[in-house]
Amino acid sequence: MITAERMAAVDENAAALGVPRKQLMESSGNAVARAVRRVAAPGDSVALVCGRGNNGGDAFVAARFLDDYDPTVHLLGRPETIATDIARENWAALERAEYDTRVVRDAQELALGDPDVVVDAMLGTGVTGALREPERTAAAAINDADATVVAVDVPSGVDADTGEAAGVAVDADHVVTFHDAKPGLDDHEVTVADIGIPETAELFAGPGDRTVLSRPADAHKGAFGEVLVVGGGPYTGAPALAAQAAMRAGADLVRVVCPDAVAREVQSFEEGLIVRPFEGDRLTTDHLDRIRALAADHDAVVFGPGLGDDPATLDAVRAFLADYDGRAVVDADALQVVPDVDTDATLLCTPHQGELRAMGGPNTDDWRERLDAVADFAADIGHTLLVKGAYDVIADGSDARVNRTGNPGMTVGGTGDVLAGTAGALLATQAPLDAGTLAAYANGLAGDHVVDDRGYGLLASDLLPALPRALWGDADE
Repeated sequence: MITAERMAAVDENAAALGVPRKQLMESSGNAVARAVRRVAAPGDSVALVCGRGNNGGDAFVAARFLDDYDPTVHLLGRPETIATDIARENWAALERAEYDTRVVRDAQELALGDPDVVVDAMLGTGVTGALREPERTAAAAINDADATVVAVDVPSGVDADTGEAAGVAVDADHVVTFHDAKPGLDDHEVTVADIGIPETAELFAGPGDRTVLSRPADAHKGAFGEVLVVGGGPYTGAPALAAQAAMRAGADLVRVVCPDAVAREVQSFEEGLIVRPFEGDRLTTDHLDRIRALAADHDAVVFGPGLGDDPATLDAVRAFLADYDGRAVVDADALQVVPDVDTDATLLCTPHQGELRAMGGPNTDDWRERLDAVADFAADIGHTLLVKGAYDVIADGSDARVNRTGNPGMTVGGTGDVLAGTAGALLATQAPLDAGTLAAYANGLAGDHVVDDRGYGLLASDLLPALPRALWGDADE
């Protein structure tokens, strides 16, 4: 089972792995044609009602495999407005081969005739909400036809994740969906078609994992999260790196809670940081009332960078997590207390292999073995894990992913603090597994960009200006 959003990510990751989108469309169209042939009798006629995206492109391909059924291809809109190059190429192929192609500029003019089978290829899984024109009128016409209706990927107007329809939707007799079942199609007769997407497109992090990010033009301050970094004492650079990374990763506001003994140093790293010092030189339980009050006003907390492992500090970490019910990235020395704390918090833990062992987790060097072992350990402790290594493993107890970006230059100290801050910014707005996956991918990719530009000898701070490109850059990077 896969959601529409995750399916979009997997499609893009497959392309990044070298599986051409055009090849996937050819496989999808062939699968649609096979479904039509299963429901059509010899001599039946088929009408394909197509949108201007890749859903319509799948039907353009299908038409070429339906010569025995007198196919008519109805395009809702002008050919020059077809949205993708591959869909446009497949439309042009139909025209050059002199198929019966019909351009529908006004949905009121859609004339299906009397087909035996209608293919609904107007909108795919990525479109939600009530149908607009011309799709709304076309959906009504499809429903009024005395024909068997085959929908491509999802019936137009039906939410692929929920199965709900906001108004008119195509009443499909059969649905051909691709790669994996969709949650909202339980009430439909469904064929899941394997179109050649590698399993690793789901397993390995890639540019498609960026699809969870969005920046609407009407966004306001706070829409992308406020992050609280709790750290510092023995170390000053760690909380500063984590906080700056959270800012570079898109958080709107980042505040740092740290001992007043190091507050001036932490503030000096970046003018945009808001520092909230507490008395003393390290965190203790005496400081928790203030920290709890601050945490309640933030979307995510990054707990651990630079705190150290003083017993009094670890007691404070335990006490905070026991009472906290928000979202938190737990990093560095704070990790060791997590397995022993009963908490309602949503945690994303970011250990390296040594820290994972200290948590009671598995010890294995082979990433394939680690994948299963980390997944089991995440299920045991009830929290999402991002285990850092040459191959990062991200698991939440029900799903697991692997990240392959990064390089040996990133063994330098501080890169884990950058990762923790990046994860905190993403956790403020995303599910833990998605936040951990994208944080690992972007952090490693930022390191790859730095090494490509300068060679080895990078500093952790070098990753900071590279993070925005890694998070929002071109998919072919």
